[in-house]
Amino acid sequence: MRASPTFSPASSSRNSRLKKSQPDSHAHAPETSGPLRRLLGDYHVTGVFWYRLHRYGMELLPEPGIWFIITFFTSFFFIALRRIRAAIAANLEAVLGPCGWWERQKRIYRTMWNLAWCLSERYEGLNADLELQLAVEGEEIWNRVANNPEGLIMVTAHIGHFEIGARLPATAGQRRVHVIRESELDPKAQGFIRELMAQSAGDGFEVHFVDEADSTFGAQLLSLLRQGDLLALQGDRPRTGGRTVQARLFDRPFPMPVGPAALARAAEAQILPVFVFRNGRRKSRVVVRPPIRVARTKDREDDLGTAIQKITSEVEWAIREAPYQWFCFRKVWD
Repeated sequence: MRASPTFSPASSSRNSRLKKSQPDSHAHAPETSGPLRRLLGDYHVTGVFWYRLHRYGMELLPEPGIWFIITFFTSFFFIALRRIRAAIAANLEAVLGPCGWWERQKRIYRTMWNLAWCLSERYEGLNADLELQLAVEGEEIWNRVANNPEGLIMVTAHIGHFEIGARLPATAGQRRVHVIRESELDPKAQGFIRELMAQSAGDGFEVHFVDEADSTFGAQLLSLLRQGDLLALQGDRPRTGGRTVQARLFDRPFPMPVGPAALARAAEAQILPVFVFRNGRRKSRVVVRPPIRVARTKDREDDLGTAIQKITSEVEWAIREAPYQWFCFRKVWD
């Protein structure tokens, strides 16, 4: 899920603690070359060919074959994706500090290796083949908040099993769960993922793909919250064209989406940070963090800024917990 709903803060305030930034395009997604994408088409790294190959490989290969193919493709993409290698190395330097050339390559490879396994186990889940072993921390927080009849926004980040984690709230009794995703870079890949998720979604679970042309999308989400439903979305990546503010991540400026905080404030709903770390083959560690309540004072912009920084601090905590499971593939700091 890359999306966050569009809710812009009020007009600029002289007392604003966070600086507004302009809408970005896939703000933390990998940088891609337009001409190269057009040339390669379905075979570009973002193309539908790789989605299909990955899905059917996980469905057909025996376990030893899965290990071999993940090692092979991790090594292949490690060599081929120069920009993404540079982005991973630069971003992790902010988390782990500077290092020598060999250590930098190890950091990059470990991150790509973890991504390969997380995506692979996503397809196992969509194929209904994955029985994930979950170790839950903060279950008492989840029970307390999930049993509250008011609407709830569950935010996570592009860390670990985030694709699988978005499905966990479906266990929350009779509450309907809505997972908000941004469209894939390749429309064909988007259609492929939509079909898989539609096949695997159970009762009480619905997936929404953001339509940039739909100006009513935010209002629709607000209505869902007000009727007591639960929204699950990524809180660390602005949607394409979405408004952002500059928060502080690892004491550096970092663009964060306004949407989750603005939506929570409008609906008077809590924000619940939940992170799902990969903990080995078919194992995950789910961590539920304390909920965030957005203030409703006369200074709307300050209310949003405070809540967004709290979300950012939770994302920073999660990255520190598992730095090689942070899947941010665009260089975000110079």
